[in-house]
Amino acid sequence: MTKRALISVSDKSGVAEFAREIAALGYEIVSTGGTKKMLSEAGVPVKGVTDVTGFPEILEGRVKTLNPYIHGGLLAKHGEADHQKQLEEHNIHPIDIVCVNLYPFQQTISKPDVTTEAAIENIDIGGPAMLRASAKNHEYVTVIVDSSDYDEVLAELKGAGQTTLETRRKLAAKVFRHTAAYDAMIAGFMTDLAGVENPEKLTVTYELKQSLRYGENPHQQAAFYAQPLGSSFSVARAEQLHGKELSYNNIRDTDAALQIVKEFNEPAAVAVKHMNPCGVGAGLTIEEAYSRAYEADPTSIFGGIVALNRPVSKELAEKLHEIFLEIVIAPSFDQEAIDILSKKKNIRLLTLDFANGKKGEKVLTSVEGGLLSQDLDELSLADADVKVVTKREPTEEEWTALKLGWKVVKHVKSNAIVVTDDKMTLGVGAGQMNRVGAAKIALEQAGEKAKGAALASDAFFPMDDTVEAAAKAGITAIIQPGGSIKDEDSIKKADEYGIAMVLTGIRHFKH
Repeated sequence: MTKRALISVSDKSGVAEFAREIAALGYEIVSTGGTKKMLSEAGVPVKGVTDVTGFPEILEGRVKTLNPYIHGGLLAKHGEADHQKQLEEHNIHPIDIVCVNLYPFQQTISKPDVTTEAAIENIDIGGPAMLRASAKNHEYVTVIVDSSDYDEVLAELKGAGQTTLETRRKLAAKVFRHTAAYDAMIAGFMTDLAGVENPEKLTVTYELKQSLRYGENPHQQAAFYAQPLGSSFSVARAEQLHGKELSYNNIRDTDAALQIVKEFNEPAAVAVKHMNPCGVGAGLTIEEAYSRAYEADPTSIFGGIVALNRPVSKELAEKLHEIFLEIVIAPSFDQEAIDILSKKKNIRLLTLDFANGKKGEKVLTSVEGGLLSQDLDELSLADADVKVVTKREPTEEEWTALKLGWKVVKHVKSNAIVVTDDKMTLGVGAGQMNRVGAAKIALEQAGEKAKGAALASDAFFPMDDTVEAAAKAGITAIIQPGGSIKDEDSIKKADEYGIAMVLTGIRHFKH
């Protein structure tokens, strides 16, 4: 019996050449709609699905391959006598090769003006059914969902007359990953459309961006995956202009830097080490902002990641070139800046569109055996019920410092304290087991610069000891969420020292 191949694809790259090759090997080709038309025009002998089923395509093409003459050919066990008998009784021809990919649902819903009707019409039904049937029956059927696999299949057909079970199993596994991802995309779209907040099953899909040399440590294997329709303001969307591949830790740190720098509309520079900011500066120019970020902690910035929300000029590149940096990410680099920075082979230069796609996403965090999901912490002072609770109100300069501190402290590991003036961070206390400990670290780092500076805390003060420490260091303004049963103690202590204290009502824990 002549071997048969079924070909029906939305991605038509390379399919005419593939079909021509297998036709030359003696396969009868069956196809549908646009694929059949394209193959015929390419001179490939092809039979329509309606010729096989004896039934026309109906319901605007919604039903064409959902037929026993197709699925019987896909699911029959070639070595099973009873299956062969039933095929003969019903005049069903086995199908040996299936080449199918699906309606472009992802491409459709990625369009900003997509309608619900257009999205739903691009939910493929027959394609996944054929793929799943073929993959289930991979002991006998070679199923191809990815055009990159054409050459391997052809090589085996030409060399041995058939594909190996190992290859068919590998291709079947890819099919099930493909259909699972496809269904996850549809499930996400429909869940959003229906307005369901916490579905009983969370279905997500990611695409491999790169395999990594290792994870946090050399003995840990790792890979980097990107969300297909995720935020465009992401390290996963960045273009690398220079340097070796990003590492696991590079990616985490770059993400942390981006989350901070996107808080600023004015020129800003953020230096990050180990997921925490070591220096943040703002200014009238990006050069000025970087100088302040560097001055904030010239020791810790060494070997760090720097994010800048303005293009990198030659002047700025010369400053960046003076120290060792792992990564610089910015909207763009002048060519002279690239020439200067690329003299160091180990620095990575990344660009990203800072003007587009600052869309918040669900934050997914794995725990052993489970997954936590939450909204991204996007609240700012504009969302807060800001109250001055002390006798003295902040000065204009103190307000500027408090706002800067509040932007930064939400991105520092808790317990977190940040000391700032109106231009830059002066001290960062991160990840301490008690708040006064975090304050002591930040104040010690700020040193004499703490005098007249502002202090920001990610959560309330359980006691007045942090205010006491801040006052003794010379802090004159404090911003914190409030909400402690001992808020009055902290307010009294602030009044005692003439400190202006602002409560926001918003907590910014970061674990």
